[in-house]
Amino acid sequence: MKGKYIAIGSIIIICGLITYKLAANKEELDTRKNQTTVSEVNIPVKVATVKDSLLEFNITKTGTIIPFTEAKALAPVSGTLKNIRFSLGSNVTKGQVLALVDDRAEQLDLQKAERNAAKLKSDLNTYTELLSGNAATREKVDEIKANYQDAMTQVNVIRKNISDATIKAPASGMISIKQVEEGMYVNSGNEIATIVDISKTKARVFLSENEVYQVRKGQSVEITTDVHPNITFKGTVDFISPQADETRSYQTEILIDNQSYSLFRSGTYINLKFLGGKSKKTLLIPREAIVSSIKDPSVFIVGKGKVEKRDIKTGRETGGLIQVISGLKATDKVVVSGQINLKSGSRIKISH
Repeated sequence: MKGKYIAIGSIIIICGLITYKLAANKEELDTRKNQTTVSEVNIPVKVATVKDSLLEFNITKTGTIIPFTEAKALAPVSGTLKNIRFSLGSNVTKGQVLALVDDRAEQLDLQKAERNAAKLKSDLNTYTELLSGNAATREKVDEIKANYQDAMTQVNVIRKNISDATIKAPASGMISIKQVEEGMYVNSGNEIATIVDISKTKARVFLSENEVYQVRKGQSVEITTDVHPNITFKGTVDFISPQADETRSYQTEILIDNQSYSLFRSGTYINLKFLGGKSKKTLLIPREAIVSSIKDPSVFIVGKGKVEKRDIKTGRETGGLIQVISGLKATDKVVVSGQINLKSGSRIKISH
């Protein structure tokens, strides 16, 4: 009987020891967990204050250099090219002879036409005299006169064809495309060369419907390009299309003050900044404050040692700053470094 009580007492003591040990372990685990939690939420971050600033809204676009003028040199008559006086890259002036079309056949035709016209003129003089003496009829004189006029018309046509056999440059500039070689046969209207004039420089850019109403003819424009990184060119708006294209864009041309036409070549990409935009107060935050994407932006706002993730609506970007249209107010503080470890409700430690 005594042994039974001893066994029961031993069991009770062992159970008590186990319970105590488990409680002690739980308390230690909870302490470690709390310590770990505290260390996880005290995340070091850097913050910036939302600024209420005056911002000038200038339109910035990417455009392309285009020739000031572009002209096509065409063959006015059909024939074989016998003398080409230009090459690819040649500089030509308006009216300069570019090529000659073989006109030997026309020269022979001209000689025959001139002989025929001379004979008819002589006949007309003779019959006119006979008519004055009633030795010829008025009908005969009129017939010869009509034949003479037709002959002179033919002479003038052949002379013009011979004149057209000399192909001249329709504009001054550089030969950018050469499409013929000596000895080739060309038909009337065939293109033999393209001439581009880059002594003055223009840029072409396409504006959206919203942008085109903010731009006016004569407006100043700043132009930069990667090929001349240390030069800022000046320009003015020269043309704004009154009609949108199929993409709802409006073609706009800018005349550039090009100190040397060799600085730009047609097709070069450029950056344009339309000056004189309206200034207004707006909220700005550093670009680094944006988390996720610029199309779906959000930021972490600081308050009472914690952060809250908030979606915002953004606008223009300028000098590393982003315009905030909605979602923030002036004096709000946003996290600009350390966001990768944050979520709404995380505790933070602001570092400087």
